[in-house]
Amino acid sequence: MQYYALMDESTASLAQAIGSRIRQERQSRRWTLNQLAEAAGTSRRSLINVEQGAANPSVGILLKISDALGIGLPTLVAPLEPKPLAVTRAGAAAELWSGEFGGRGCLVAGTEPPDVVELWDWTMNPGDRHASEAHAEGTRELIHVLVGTITVEVGDQLVDLQVGDAMAFPGDVDHSYANHHDAPARFALSVYEPGVGAGARKESGHA
Repeated sequence: MQYYALMDESTASLAQAIGSRIRQERQSRRWTLNQLAEAAGTSRRSLINVEQGAANPSVGILLKISDALGIGLPTLVAPLEPKPLAVTRAGAAAELWSGEFGGRGCLVAGTEPPDVVELWDWTMNPGDRHASEAHAEGTRELIHVLVGTITVEVGDQLVDLQVGDAMAFPGDVDHSYANHHDAPARFALSVYEPGVGAGARKESGHA
């Protein structure tokens, strides 16, 4: 319970919603905590904390869990009620990353599996940096800088992007986004991840 003291009300509410969704998806497959933890490559204790909403998991952990369940990250953070139109109002996006200097990474829209597309709204203050491990094979990312300048590192390549610049790059290698400059930056990020969940379903034997 001590984790709640470290989260504000909106973050705690999101953590609770994500935890409930993970538990529902796991139980619908009749998976144990150990089975999901093994499939996601995380510890049982970490998974328990996430399901209970007692922890604010990283984007990397959520990606591993959603991929293991075969539902994709957008579905994981979406409301449980099915809707023909998925509208995210201004200020209502799921904030899944917060930077050391006040930056935010918000998932504003996404599609359902198997070929998942995510749309993100990122802000980075001077000094903020987000490092991401390689995503699933075939993942691709698109960045469009709206404000300021950011540095994108893909493998061993560094690229500075200024206002109006855009870039496409593979997301299945280690990569990062950073603001090494003196002014805030903002960029739109799209992530395409094909075949989400297919491997996990095949290996586990669950439909």
